[in-house]
Amino acid sequence: MANQVRREVTLNIPIHPNMELVAAHTASIIAEIMDFEETHIDEIQLAIIETCINAFEHSNSRDSKVTVTYVLTDDELQLKITDHGTGFGMEKTELLSGEARAQAMQKRGWGLEIIREMMDEVDIKSSDEGTIITMLKKRDN
Repeated sequence: MANQVRREVTLNIPIHPNMELVAAHTASIIAEIMDFEETHIDEIQLAIIETCINAFEHSNSRDSKVTVTYVLTDDELQLKITDHGTGFGMEKTELLSGEARAQAMQKRGWGLEIIREMMDEVDIKSSDEGTIITMLKKRDN
C-alpha cells in the first residue's frame, strides 16, 4: 500500500452555546472536499455536535475550550475532540441494553451511543487531565 497523504486541521473553540456548530460546519466542509457521501457527512456532523455538547456540558474544562483536530487521509477522516476537564468514569461509556436502555430512552444521555452508531470507530480516553474522544469515518470508494 502506498503512503497516504495526511493533512491536519486544528480548531480551538470556546465553550459557549452553539459553538459546536462551528466544529460541525468545518467537518462538513472537510468531508465534502474528501468526497464523502452526503449521508456520511450528516453522520459526521451529528457525531461531532454530540461530542462537543458532551464536552461543553460535562467536562468542567479548566481552560473553557475544546480542541477539535481533523486528520485527513486519502480514504478516512479522523476527528479528535479534546477537553482539559475533570474526566469521567469509563463505566459511563458502556452501551445500554434491555430494560436499562428502555428506561434511558425517557432521559437525555444518548450522545455516546449516537456517536458510536454514526462513526466507524470510536475511542474514548478520560482521566482527571481531561477527555479525548477519537472518531474515525471511512470514505466508501
